[in-house]
Amino acid sequence: MIVTKENIQSLIPQRPPFVMVDELIYSDEKSSGTSLLITDDNLFVVNGEFRETGLLENIAQTAAARAGHDALHENKPVKVGYIGAVKNFEVFALPGLHDVIETEIVTGNQVFDVTVIKGTVYCRSKVIASCEMKIFIKNHKKI
Repeated sequence: MIVTKENIQSLIPQRPPFVMVDELIYSDEKSSGTSLLITDDNLFVVNGEFRETGLLENIAQTAAARAGHDALHENKPVKVGYIGAVKNFEVFALPGLHDVIETEIVTGNQVFDVTVIKGTVYCRSKVIASCEMKIFIKNHKKI
C-alpha cells in the first residue's frame, strides 16, 4: 500500500515546510518504508546536500508515518511523537539535490508510550545513514 505525496500528511503531524517524507512505500508487521525526493527548497539542504539533521528527521517521520498508518487502520486519531533518544547515529554519505532517499524503520521493543526503532536510509541502493531511536508518543487524556 503506497501513500503518496498528495495524502502523506494524513499520516504525520508535521506540516510544510517541515515534511521530510513524500510517500509511504510499504508497512507490515515490523517494518515500514518511505521515500523522499531531495529538493532545493528543503529546510535541511545546505550547499546542495541534505544534512545530517534532515536524515534524523526523515527517520523519525518514517516512524510517524508508520504510526499514523496503523492509527488510521484502527480508526484512531494520529498521535504526536517525540524523539526521546538517538543511539549509534552514523552517516556514511549525504544525498544531494534530486536524489531520492528511501528509509526503512524496523520496530523493536515497545514499552508503554515508548517505541524503539532501527532506522536505515538508502540512496541509490547504498546505506547512507542509520541509527536507533526511542520515540515517545504523546497520549491526549482529558481531565
